[in-house]
Amino acid sequence: MSIRACTLCVVVSLMLFAAGAKAAETDEGTGLAIAPGWELVRAHCGGCHSHRLVTSQRADRQTWLDIIRWMQATQNLWQFDEATENTILDYLAANYPPQPNRRRAPIPPTLMPPAEKLPQGPNSAL
Repeated sequence: MSIRACTLCVVVSLMLFAAGAKAAETDEGTGLAIAPGWELVRAHCGGCHSHRLVTSQRADRQTWLDIIRWMQATQNLWQFDEATENTILDYLAANYPPQPNRRRAPIPPTLMPPAEKLPQGPNSAL
């Protein structure tokens, strides 16, 4: 077997191992990352909405706090004691931090239709 093939096998094996390790760190029932504070998030956040709403969001600690305050002001979320709130915020900020670019990459120009075939104007249909 060539060095290139061996290297590829090692890389693929490591990727599969990492994927398996990541799956072991996620609660099967909720999809939440298992880390300090996850039980509080499971109990308090899952009482009103799907845990997927939590796992699909990304924010820094201040933005998570703003989200909690918004839910308390508009969605009848109860007030937390300071220790509970800090544990929840620490968990969310550590496990669901902001990501610089969550959008897909732009479509390469070579895959786009010619400009003359694209709709012209705001009311044009595709």
